[in-house]
Amino acid sequence: MSQQVQGVVAPGKNEPVRVETIIVPDPGPGEAVVKVQACGVCHTDLHYKQGAINDDFPFLLGHEAAGVVESVGAGVTDVAPGDFVVLNWRAVCGHCRACLRGRPWYCFATHNAEQKMTLTDGTELSPALGIGAFAEKTLVAAGQCTKVDPAVSPAVAGLLGCGVMAGIGAAINTGQVGRGDSVAVIGCGGVGDAAVVGARLAGAARIIAVDIDDRKLETAKKMGATHTVNSRSGDAVEAIRELTGGFGADVVIEAVGRPETYEQAFYARDLAGTVVLVGVPTPEMKLELPLLDVFGRGGALKSSWYGDCLPSRDFPMLIDLHQQGRIDLGAFVTETIGLGDIEKAFARMHEGDVLRSVVQF
Repeated sequence: MSQQVQGVVAPGKNEPVRVETIIVPDPGPGEAVVKVQACGVCHTDLHYKQGAINDDFPFLLGHEAAGVVESVGAGVTDVAPGDFVVLNWRAVCGHCRACLRGRPWYCFATHNAEQKMTLTDGTELSPALGIGAFAEKTLVAAGQCTKVDPAVSPAVAGLLGCGVMAGIGAAINTGQVGRGDSVAVIGCGGVGDAAVVGARLAGAARIIAVDIDDRKLETAKKMGATHTVNSRSGDAVEAIRELTGGFGADVVIEAVGRPETYEQAFYARDLAGTVVLVGVPTPEMKLELPLLDVFGRGGALKSSWYGDCLPSRDFPMLIDLHQQGRIDLGAFVTETIGLGDIEKAFARMHEGDVLRSVVQF
């Protein structure tokens, strides 16, 4: 029998979000209903509200979440009612060409729940990243549920569902930062700071945090940055080169998603170095680089989707490292809020006051 719950809906482009009654159907084959316990407010949710992802309004926002499986549909064996899970937007299929080549983190056929959640008048909702977790309960594909140790706080665990995993994975999985490497991270919001944490975890010798906000740079230092650069007051490329013997960093992680900062990342890397784009651009953005420079500087230009993570492998590992005290995932939680505070959280995000606002249920 379907259930009525409260959830946060973006009704139209740039319209204020609002709390609505949502109809959550019983799980069908391969699906699960999850009672959400916490969900982070991510820039991607703001992008959905702004129409920068697509125009399939209305959206049920929220995707960076943890909770408890309430019920499962036919054929579900990997999770069961009562399991504590982090929700992920990469439910790998297991049989596409990427999965069959042993690269499931590039799965080309990730899937979501087949059924739709709706408003009370029957209007179908588009769940953000196939999750829609700014709601008391949500319907997802069972493969989007990753079991982790229930001893960890839901507010902390849920951050692995998007931003923190994206940043850590950009350093470790995509950038393949190695022991002794120099790393520059451009943009020190939640994802950029997570990239700093990932670089430190991988053994980088020098981690240079770049931002235009001194408050964010101070936070990056607490996360493990060895040097900081305020690019509002100086040339970021020259500063990174000065801090790396004149050469540039081995790995530069761009966590803003703008052509200007990507160009900085491109020229701030050493010859044969690696650029990792983890910041999310908008559809109208264009990039122009001299092709001779692309050829002549060598190295690799990579994009990092979800930190090239495999949730079943990476989420439990990072939870273990958190519990061992080797990384502090709790440091990313700036405040906890209610469902009715999402619009204010978007404003605070722009003001640079928070790493993560987390809705708690």
